[in-house]
Amino acid sequence: MSETTEKPPGALQLLLNGIFSENPVFRLALSLCPAVAVTTTVANGFILGVAVLAVQVLSSLTVAIARGVIHPRVRIPVYTIIIAVWVSAIDMTLAAFVPALYAQVGLYIKLIVAFAIIISRLEVFASRQPLVPSFWDAMGMGLGFMLALMVIGALREVLGAGAFFGIPLFKTKPLLFFALPAGGFFSIALLMAFFNVLERKLTGGTSKPAAGGHHG
Repeated sequence: MSETTEKPPGALQLLLNGIFSENPVFRLALSLCPAVAVTTTVANGFILGVAVLAVQVLSSLTVAIARGVIHPRVRIPVYTIIIAVWVSAIDMTLAAFVPALYAQVGLYIKLIVAFAIIISRLEVFASRQPLVPSFWDAMGMGLGFMLALMVIGALREVLGAGAFFGIPLFKTKPLLFFALPAGGFFSIALLMAFFNVLERKLTGGTSKPAAGGHHG
């Protein structure tokens, strides 16, 4: 693969980039469809987020180690095979240790192979950088994705079911709209707007616009 073209940011900066300024959901708009499908509760968002974090880190480390022997012409199929191997391992682990939660999100665990967030970081970062920076980049992106799913899940569960982590919060009739897919996209739009406004206030209006999104 190609050699490192520039010195990567430090570990803390890479970690914070994935969580805040380059958050996969709220800033880069990656993997929105699975984010909407699974985030009807905080617990579902958490378990899928943990799975994506594990696959992101393990795949990035694998590509960073093997980047010197991966031919550029077959890099995408190779990345897909690497992701599929780790997805299978995580899928079987979750099915064995948390069967109740796995029963709700197991389908989406298998679909992580096609998540845009995973393969995009392999192509953009892990295939061009050494092992340690690739680890921190993967950690930042994975944590950012997991936190985004949990925030979306919290908003939808509170408004759509009147509960939080399955615990009822109030007796008034919930807004069932937020439990539907349309409510999921609406929740993401509200949270994107909120975090964009917050970032502009904190940075004095110097933040960069989000990159073009991909729903896969």
